[in-house]
Amino acid sequence: MKIQSVLLALLALALACHTTRFTVKNAARQATRAWETQPRDILRNVRPPVFPPRDFHVSLETNADSWAKNCRAAIQNAIDACHEGGGGRVVLPAGNYLSDGPLQLKSNVRLHLDSGATLVFDTLPGQYLPLVKVRWEGTICWNYSPLIYAFQQKNIALTGEGRINGQSLSYWKHWRALQDPAKKRLRQMGNDLVPENERRFGEGWWLRPSLIEFYQCENVLVEGLTLEQSPFWTLHPVFCKNVTLRRLRITGGYWNDDGIDPDSCEDVLIEDCDIRTYDDAISIKAGRDQDAWGRPGSRRILVRRCTLRSEKANALCIGSELSGGVEQVFAKNCHISRSRYGLNFKTNNDRGGYVQHVFIRDVQADTCWESLLFFQTNYHSYRGGNFPTRFSDFFLQNIDCHIVDSSAIRMNGLPDAPIQRVFLQNVRVKQAGRPDVLEQVRELVLD
Repeated sequence: MKIQSVLLALLALALACHTTRFTVKNAARQATRAWETQPRDILRNVRPPVFPPRDFHVSLETNADSWAKNCRAAIQNAIDACHEGGGGRVVLPAGNYLSDGPLQLKSNVRLHLDSGATLVFDTLPGQYLPLVKVRWEGTICWNYSPLIYAFQQKNIALTGEGRINGQSLSYWKHWRALQDPAKKRLRQMGNDLVPENERRFGEGWWLRPSLIEFYQCENVLVEGLTLEQSPFWTLHPVFCKNVTLRRLRITGGYWNDDGIDPDSCEDVLIEDCDIRTYDDAISIKAGRDQDAWGRPGSRRILVRRCTLRSEKANALCIGSELSGGVEQVFAKNCHISRSRYGLNFKTNNDRGGYVQHVFIRDVQADTCWESLLFFQTNYHSYRGGNFPTRFSDFFLQNIDCHIVDSSAIRMNGLPDAPIQRVFLQNVRVKQAGRPDVLEQVRELVLD
């Protein structure tokens, strides 16, 4: 009787697996249909802004061997004049410029750095006051201004072949050792839903500003530039719609120097970028914990033809700030030269939220010194919540990796929130140091 019961149970399980709709054939068909239609819809919605054919030149005495110092006022005045005059292009010709404070981009303005133009930002914190509204590691607050900032603007762009340097290695990196009291205070404020205008930081609190943050903006273009040594996250659009980020060269060098972090954004195109950071190269985000619940998430994002390298973290990831939800993410034709984790979907039990309908294909990875693919549900800074993130519907196809030092694939779901519906097709790892780890995964389909 005991043997018969076991056989009946196995038969029931086999029938359940046979009748499930998530089979190799159906998963492959679903991925094909998604790739044929949804990236096209994203591209239809992503249209770079167009500007009047009118130039505003920033005239300063500078050449390749000298610096134009304290040029913030001259550049900002040109931006303001361009905005008030109906829009156009503000041009920084070849030369070296030191801005002694932040720049605020305004509607219908394209700030263009010619080839040979280098814009460096000063490191005096008081120059980045008054406070402005930002999202700092997923929680909204008032803090030092990002070095380039825009708030509720439309039709804005940063373009050219020049360089923007935030001088993190000479100054801002030292703030990281001092930031914990402010970080804990801010996260508690988010947890307690303290009114946003009461979350005021800045002087004495050591929360580093981003290099570029656009907050609640529409029709955004950043193209062609070299972005280097960001004090914190490098390029951080927040609550933005219609965002094009292309042909960028991003280099960092210290913790939290993420390359590109679309945060609760819709209709985003990231293409032909070369990103080499210490932390995450590209991280798709949607806010942290209670502060993000009920706010918009990230959706309709397309990443293609990018080269990614992270010295200590992830090449391409979602999270860990994902509490508003992330969906309809497409990535293809990317090269990962080196990273700790190649593809990482990271969260912890404080976050809640969801990640669903993620499609990644045609990725070449050289070295991942932990894992190629990681579903991580125990990410650090856990504060004791019980709000698991829902992971479902991942389609990963044609992904090759040369060397993984540890487990090539690690999926760590939770008993009350298993990872659901994962399709792996032609995922090949030439050499791995340890066996794969699969915990609490339902409907994992391998081809």
